[in-house]
Amino acid sequence: MSGKEVTILGIETSCDETAAAIVTNGRQIRSSVVASQTQLHEKFGGVVPEIASRAHVEKILPIVEEAVEQAGVTAAEIDAVAVANQPGLTIALMVGVTAAKTLAFAWDKPLVAVNHVHAHLQSAMLEAESIELPAVALIVSGGHSNLYDAESVLDLRLLGRTIDDAAGEAFDKVASILGLPYPGGPNIEKIAKEGNPKAVRFPRSLMEKDSLDFSFSGLKTAVLYYCQGQDMKGENRVASMSRREIADIAASFQAAVIEVLVKKTERAAKQIGAKTVLMGGGVACNGALREAMEAMCKKEHLALMIAAKKFCTDNAAMVASLAYYKYMAGQFADLSLEPKATSD
Repeated sequence: MSGKEVTILGIETSCDETAAAIVTNGRQIRSSVVASQTQLHEKFGGVVPEIASRAHVEKILPIVEEAVEQAGVTAAEIDAVAVANQPGLTIALMVGVTAAKTLAFAWDKPLVAVNHVHAHLQSAMLEAESIELPAVALIVSGGHSNLYDAESVLDLRLLGRTIDDAAGEAFDKVASILGLPYPGGPNIEKIAKEGNPKAVRFPRSLMEKDSLDFSFSGLKTAVLYYCQGQDMKGENRVASMSRREIADIAASFQAAVIEVLVKKTERAAKQIGAKTVLMGGGVACNGALREAMEAMCKKEHLALMIAAKKFCTDNAAMVASLAYYKYMAGQFADLSLEPKATSD
């Protein structure tokens, strides 16, 4: 297979984005189409699985057709069909898995199963010329806050993960406490720019000395108590707060999350002797986090590769890109492939 161009159709439906992409040789992004469901879930303050699944069913074929059309390829020119089959919302994943299996069968193409979280790591390398290994990889999103030892594209060793709320989940919950719209991350980041990150000293959960796990539940609770009183019986003060007060809380909360993410990444890099830091996932869009990670890596003389903002949130280019390396390694799935809510 060496020397041959390998073109892969990637499909992603793990949560609330319906996405398809065509990528050649893991790097050449020929199309990347994403249909967001944010407006459908906004009034609920979070993703409703049944609504997400129905929207995926409606969108999946038009999105795949658009990706193929934009790429200017035919089915005959596609070498494999890839799909994120884990982790995620099972009934959402089912739509993508079913579509991918159907297309692989109809086109007589190999099927490649991809881990959605590992694909976020690949998004950090999509536009990179080269990478110096070993690398520590931080995947930080609405459902995941994971640290990996990345020995290669396909060899990932989990170093730490969240033991309760993921960072993105904490952003959404704190945004709700502060009366900010969904999705929480972008709205907290926006108002935090008006606030003082040192206004409120919220707790930083670093846990044991060498721990690489994350915990943001206590921080979320600290924000709740600050806004509603320790006994939770007092008046919700948010309604009477000025915009500046809310901005101060948002900025202070964001600073606490970022400090933990950066310190844990630095700790992991030292433990494995990393030369490079990789960062991807929806929360990696946060400008303050990107700046703090850049500052840490400069101080520690580490190379830093962060996914482009357009590839931080869920997309299928990262799925098709990672699938290329699995294709070259002969790692295929069969038509009995099923979605899984959690990772292997």
